[in-house]
Amino acid sequence: MLLGLLGLFLALTESCRCAPQQTCHPGDELLGRCSNSVTEAKRLLVAFPDSVPQQHTATCTEMHLSYCNDVGYTRTMFPNILGHQTRTDAESGAEYLLLSVIHGLLNGECSPDIRLVGCSVLASPCRDNKMIKPCRSTCEALRKDCSHTFEAIDMAWPYFLDCDRFFASDREGCFDPLAALKARQELTWSSLSPEEPSTIIQFTYTTNSQLYSLLKRTAAKCSHISHVYSIGRSTEGRDLLVIEFSNNPGQHELLEPEVKLIGNMHGNEVLGRQLLIYLAQYLCSEYTLGNPRVQALINSTRIHILASMNPDGYELAAAEGHLLNGWTNGRTNAQNIDLNRNFPDLTSVFYRNRRSRHYRTDHIPIPDGYWFGKVAPETFAVMKWIRSIPFVQSASLHGGELVVSYPFDFSRHPDEEKMFSPTPDERVFKQLARTYADTHTTMSNNDTDRCGANFYRTKGIINGALWYSFPGGMSDFNYLHTNCLEITVELGCDKFPSEVELYPEWKRNKEALLSFVESVHRGIKGVVKDVDGNGIKDATISVRGIRKDVTTAEGGDYWRLLSSGTHILTATAKGYSRVSKRVHLPHNLNKAGRVDFVLKKVPLEPDIDDHFFPTTDTWDRFDPYNQFERYSEPDVVERGIERQEKPWWWSYFSQSGISPPNWLLRNF
Repeated sequence: MLLGLLGLFLALTESCRCAPQQTCHPGDELLGRCSNSVTEAKRLLVAFPDSVPQQHTATCTEMHLSYCNDVGYTRTMFPNILGHQTRTDAESGAEYLLLSVIHGLLNGECSPDIRLVGCSVLASPCRDNKMIKPCRSTCEALRKDCSHTFEAIDMAWPYFLDCDRFFASDREGCFDPLAALKARQELTWSSLSPEEPSTIIQFTYTTNSQLYSLLKRTAAKCSHISHVYSIGRSTEGRDLLVIEFSNNPGQHELLEPEVKLIGNMHGNEVLGRQLLIYLAQYLCSEYTLGNPRVQALINSTRIHILASMNPDGYELAAAEGHLLNGWTNGRTNAQNIDLNRNFPDLTSVFYRNRRSRHYRTDHIPIPDGYWFGKVAPETFAVMKWIRSIPFVQSASLHGGELVVSYPFDFSRHPDEEKMFSPTPDERVFKQLARTYADTHTTMSNNDTDRCGANFYRTKGIINGALWYSFPGGMSDFNYLHTNCLEITVELGCDKFPSEVELYPEWKRNKEALLSFVESVHRGIKGVVKDVDGNGIKDATISVRGIRKDVTTAEGGDYWRLLSSGTHILTATAKGYSRVSKRVHLPHNLNKAGRVDFVLKKVPLEPDIDDHFFPTTDTWDRFDPYNQFERYSEPDVVERGIERQEKPWWWSYFSQSGISPPNWLLRNF
């Protein structure tokens, strides 16, 4: 059946290209769209005036095109834009049949609205005996969404959907052929009660207040698997609202991995924000309706969705809309801070110390100097969030390109802006990036438009520093300060696409989002316990050959993302023995392997390396938003003179009975 439709589609497309038209615009003959030129038509009219059919008077008439009976208006005009003299001519024309074939063949793959846009050309609305053309902006958005689908079957774009010939601008008084569809969606949406499960998604942009209302409403529908919480406020006081999905929402469950998805970090990159809103609605509805895949995912995973990390920037960008919004307007927060340059630069610390045998390359402390700079409240809120939950993996959704990048984002050489700078987990990061890019409908295709950059050789993924280098990024911070591995997903060239593009983008990204969340269930998981069966918090799991450790959560459980192969794992904790195990992960393993450890208590001996390479950071000593007490106040002696606090190494030498070296005393 499909092959037959495809054959008919090919034949009709060729016939439509070459069918004689009432007028032949310059260049049409070269493109094969008509066989008679305007000059030839005039010659025939002069030579044989009686043989040329007389034009019908252009008047409004009732529209009875059965394939276009839901366009939202009832009166049209003949001759139409294509030159069909009557309704019968239109229905018997190749364009009418081709439109039905296109709609059936593509099955809404590139856009569910292609039929309505085609009908707006075949039968444009008529008012006061005047034909009103459809809007060129709608046609251009449709072509942008669907051109790749036509190219996939080696087919030219239908000539009767030529945006320049048959569509008009807003200034010319055009009409939106999708207005009726949007109105019906709005009516259907408003008629739903909060308790009624439904997969209906309204593919329009949401204001900040609508975002908050929608997330709370979604959580109310699915209160058994979801709840909403705030991680803080923006500069202008807007909530940074997260919706969570889990079969036991509100708490970490033993051996259940935690995943986060973040959108709208840059306020003018809005597609990720909308996709995450749709994902939240989809997860709620599909779980309630019994979708086995979604139920399995939520029952085994704790998913956190922060749709807008920068609501202040979005407010500024949305005020201008997608047509006027530039590449920089609304990008930063209300303090004019680029949030993806505002995290602690731990990558430079890593590069400075990576050659030291004693220095840890994970869970790097935040440098003191960071807190004396300008720390955005949005950045601080996300840092608290990252530290409070044992996230395993994460994705941050951006716009401006079509690619997935992964750490490091900061080049290992400060003078090189484009330099391959891998992490110790290069193989795992590439696997995560491939998971998203390969399940996206176009991201990994070699012939996909790349917005001016070339990623066809890597099929839609790239090391961040090799693309372009910058310090203070969120992904590098996740990797070097916590257990979490985060990728950056660039969703497309247009940072603020039109509303008509939202549904096609959801279709392109839905499977990629689901597959990415599912991919957390690979590698190794387990629990580190003592001999009495109690979980050990902050135990370290190391993998031989990979200088990146993970630490256990409150109950002693851990997750370690790993690629296939044989690995030697070692579990350690202060005051406990060291235990190693050899583990083989087969290539086709579709769930994480279980590896537990039991550690015995041993006498704790002081370790000089802990002092020369301290692992405690400055989080509790510095608080730019006065949410915690200061670490300590200066001691005061009897005479009222402030006494300087003892340095970090003082207690070690005092307890050990060893005199500190002179160079330490001089510096003190």
